[in-house]
Amino acid sequence: MKLVIGNKLYSSWSLRPWILMRNLGLDFEEALVPLDRPNTKARILAHSPAGKVPVLVDGQATVWESLAILDYLADLYPESEIWPREDVARAYARSIAAEMHAGFQKLRAALPMNLGRRYAHKDRGPEVAADVARVVAIWREARTRFGAGGPFLFGKRFGAADAMYAPVVTRLDGYSWPVDADAREYMEAVLTLPAFVEWREAALDEEWVLAHDEVDEPAIAVYRRNGA
Repeated sequence: MKLVIGNKLYSSWSLRPWILMRNLGLDFEEALVPLDRPNTKARILAHSPAGKVPVLVDGQATVWESLAILDYLADLYPESEIWPREDVARAYARSIAAEMHAGFQKLRAALPMNLGRRYAHKDRGPEVAADVARVVAIWREARTRFGAGGPFLFGKRFGAADAMYAPVVTRLDGYSWPVDADAREYMEAVLTLPAFVEWREAALDEEWVLAHDEVDEPAIAVYRRNGA
């Protein structure tokens, strides 16, 4: 299998399938295409007519869009329980993953993923606050109803729903968003997952800078080893 991704520092959609695949120990080739460069579109179109990352190429199968890739992997590796096995839990997991895929636009716009910097918390408007409150409520309900016995949304296994919310974890952490102890505990489980640590370490070595994902305000910490 080959997974085509964008910059690890910024590409939230690329992180989603990558972190799941790495956590499962799958054998795959990584093809990183730097975003917002003159040849970016052409390089991605060579793999997918959608022209966006991520793209999973598995023999004759080409799968694009993060959620579709997660579903493809779930079909390919049913024993991995990428989606919860129990019907009610699986229905909830699919619902919150789809909500993440389609929603939270204000949060995404105001808090772009940027693993190289940390910003102070500030009021970013009621719509962003409402998005964050909804995310935290989802985490709380999932863990209360289905997460007994483990640190993730549905227990011991890091699954598709966790992968969909992993970039939001990085956003709330990177913008110093105050959350309750239960939400912070979940965030720490994701941030210390070896697959995420590996992704972040590689991200900090990247030299590319995407101006539209750099918030125009002073950072309280800069972690990058290369680039601006």
